Amino acid sequence: MKFFKILSICVLLSIVIACNEKKKNIIETKTVVKEIENLSQTRVLNEKKENFNNKADDITKRVYQEGLDAVIESGILQSAKNVGDIAPSFSLKNAVGQTVNLKDYLAKGPVVLVWYRGGWCPYCNINLQYLQQELPKFKAAGANLIALTPELPDQSINTSDKHNLEFEVLSDVGNEIAKAYGVVFKLTAEVAEIYNKKFDLNTHNGDTTNELPLAATYIINTNGKIEYAFLDADYRNRAEPSEITAFLKKM
Repeated sequence: MKFFKILSICVLLSIVIACNEKKKNIIETKTVVKEIENLSQTRVLNEKKENFNNKADDITKRVYQEGLDAVIESGILQSAKNVGDIAPSFSLKNAVGQTVNLKDYLAKGPVVLVWYRGGWCPYCNINLQYLQQELPKFKAAGANLIALTPELPDQSINTSDKHNLEFEVLSDVGNEIAKAYGVVFKLTAEVAEIYNKKFDLNTHNGDTTNELPLAATYIINTNGKIEYAFLDADYRNRAEPSEITAFLKKM
């Protein structure tokens, strides 16, 4: 009897903790949304970058900069899919197990396809919030938004729930789709060590490849052709959502 009483108390505590965590996520999301309402994404990202530069030690800044230089030297920006190329099609399962096919979405209108590195990346979280805020304007222009991440499904679902995202967030496990678009690169050993120690990258992605996609953004027309491409070696730079809307309106 005593055992069941203790078990009931544990279950109740688990429910309370879960509810408090959900409430905390909602409050955090609302706070972020309020903060970004009157600021451009670029400004918010630059402020975060400046804050990092002011607080980080010289060794960490050197390691990160060498990591960015390695991405540039890899030639990925020249070899990745770009404007005029045909976008590789794909099919992936979403959070509820439904198959999401790029061709099916293109039958409805243009697709804005973005990659984010993971829910552990603060720059990605800022970008996701801005994309969510701009989503009604994408839809008004007849477009749909799909986000891909190398994180395992449980991680991508957590990110989607935390930020109350209303667009498809799909797990590209092993970066298979990202490889088809040519946007995958391997972290330097020093950056990988920091990411695994600080963010537990390998656990998030379910592998030890230490590979990540560029924070790329594409706009694909209904014929499957890439009309717009944002490719940058620096993950702290992202396509401005309002500029994506402006481009969609011209299509």
